[in-house]
Amino acid sequence: MAHFGTALVALALTAPTAAAFTSPAAFSPAAVPAAFSPDAAPAVARVWVTTPDGALRLADRGTVAFGRAGADVPTVVVDPGRRFQTIEGFGASITDSSAAVLYRLTPAARDAVMVSLFRDDKLSYLRQPIGASDFTDEPAYTYDDVPAGQTDYALRHFSIAHDRAQILPLLRRARELNPYLKIMATPWSPPAWMKTNGSLVGGRLIDSPRVYQAYAAYLVKFVRAYRAEGVAVDALTIQNEPQNRTPSGYPGMDLPSWQAAEVIERLGPMLRAAGLSTKILGYDHNWSEHPNDAANTPADSVADIDHYPQELLATPAARWISGTAYHCYYGDPSAMTALHDEFPRKDIYFTECSGSRSSDPAHTFSDTLKWHARNLIIGSTRNWAKTVINWNLALDETNGPHTGGCGTCTGVVTVASDGTVTRNAEYYTLGHVARFLRPGAVRVAGTSFGTTGWNGQIQDVAFANPDGSTVLVAHNQNDNPQTFGVRFGDRSFTYTLPGGALATFVWSGRSGDRPLDPAGWTATGSGTDAALAVDDDAATRFTTGTPQRPGQYLQVDLGRVQPVGRIVFDTGASVGDTPRGWAISVSADGRRWAEVATGSGGQFASATLSRGQFRHVRLTLTAADPAAWWSVADVRAYRRAHR
Repeated sequence: MAHFGTALVALALTAPTAAAFTSPAAFSPAAVPAAFSPDAAPAVARVWVTTPDGALRLADRGTVAFGRAGADVPTVVVDPGRRFQTIEGFGASITDSSAAVLYRLTPAARDAVMVSLFRDDKLSYLRQPIGASDFTDEPAYTYDDVPAGQTDYALRHFSIAHDRAQILPLLRRARELNPYLKIMATPWSPPAWMKTNGSLVGGRLIDSPRVYQAYAAYLVKFVRAYRAEGVAVDALTIQNEPQNRTPSGYPGMDLPSWQAAEVIERLGPMLRAAGLSTKILGYDHNWSEHPNDAANTPADSVADIDHYPQELLATPAARWISGTAYHCYYGDPSAMTALHDEFPRKDIYFTECSGSRSSDPAHTFSDTLKWHARNLIIGSTRNWAKTVINWNLALDETNGPHTGGCGTCTGVVTVASDGTVTRNAEYYTLGHVARFLRPGAVRVAGTSFGTTGWNGQIQDVAFANPDGSTVLVAHNQNDNPQTFGVRFGDRSFTYTLPGGALATFVWSGRSGDRPLDPAGWTATGSGTDAALAVDDDAATRFTTGTPQRPGQYLQVDLGRVQPVGRIVFDTGASVGDTPRGWAISVSADGRRWAEVATGSGGQFASATLSRGQFRHVRLTLTAADPAAWWSVADVRAYRRAHR
């Protein structure tokens, strides 16, 4: 957990209202209509909705029918043929504090909470502290504490006995309830005898090969000890928030990238030699470096300022690193896509974000729902995150117990002193994905009009399950209801989402489309101040300045001559910036062109091609409004169907 900066000031999150704890109906195959078939075009989508006022909380709202006619509303296009990262799971952390408050309940009540979290809500990924964090119900500890002035390089005093009382039983129970559960682990501090200041709070690792070796051995010993207790550790990071050099009274450490590399160079071979498949993740800190952290950077690590993951992945230690872990407390999720673009073979994980009580507690549920939906559930997964992990699984009504650090953090659930358990907004935001995505689910392409920076539009992300079902999670950023469309192949539906609401749509069936891979496409365009970009979910984003003029165009080179069956130019959701009149032309060589379709206005300009092979496609403005601009949000091309 980091100190809270401007990112969480913007959250304005608040505390929950006490409510009786009852287990909601879990999503199950029985909830899917019989009309769902993976081999046919979809007939209906089922919808679950949570509203900011809490009136609807993952409420089953029945089905909405697909039809063939499109609607004149902003339309999300889900394209299952364009695939991105495989999702590994969603969850939180059973911190020492979470375990303590859960153990204040009777055994039956405690198990009811675990059932609700791991069987009903289907939480599937936990990030576990290695030793104490800021959320600890006792003095800080590691698994190899010795008296001041002593050392234990042989790790003879290593013991995880502390965790056997509460943490390990909860982890085993969580896995019983969800056999697909994965666990990663993260230290807030190595043992004090390994550090420059002899304390768990602050300081650095002693710059010594013997210490690097001992720390790597300590982490391997932890993984082996947990495995012996029946808890496999899927992934490790070697330091929580390595650029938070001045933790406020809780364990922490400055670990520059060059020291992280020294540890990982030893840790990787040790894990392999021990027969452990545990992955190593780097960094484990904010999307961007907090200015306070940057200002306190020592001279030997200035290269890490806003560049830590890149510095680490540029070292020889990168061969042992599977991916990079991120937190939410400063910056924007787009930092994860930027890193992915630099290191596309390394995975991205989102590993910590806490909700926080608002200045007006009555607003906590609403504010948390909206911010987490926008930045975590949708924003992070659209930026390559394989996981979304909140912070504390459970806290008490005073947002504790905790040692230093955050005094306003909220857990996924709140356990009050009278035994009342309240599901917070985090329970529902996580549930909107965890309940519906199956192991092996993959993010797929989908138009999204909303942004993490908030623009009041519909924001969404889409996934494909191995069983043939498609999951679309949509958030209405506006406080007013908005109607939008969803297109899947040649079928579509419309839905009106309440203001600020989060919804999950699930349907089964094939889209019938065989999309062309946009990798390697290039585009050119004409128009005043024309801007052109290519990103993960769109083949191109093109915007002209004003005025519109007939003859302005967007041209895309598909990389090679090939049989194209359909081409679609998607102008997006902005009202007023669509082409007033348009023509689509195709060419094999870029010199001789054939016009294949014309039209006017609307979100989609498309052409169906029954024969011939082409490499170039062009959208040309044939009628214009000189007071407006025009844009294309996405270009999609599909293979010709076999006959």
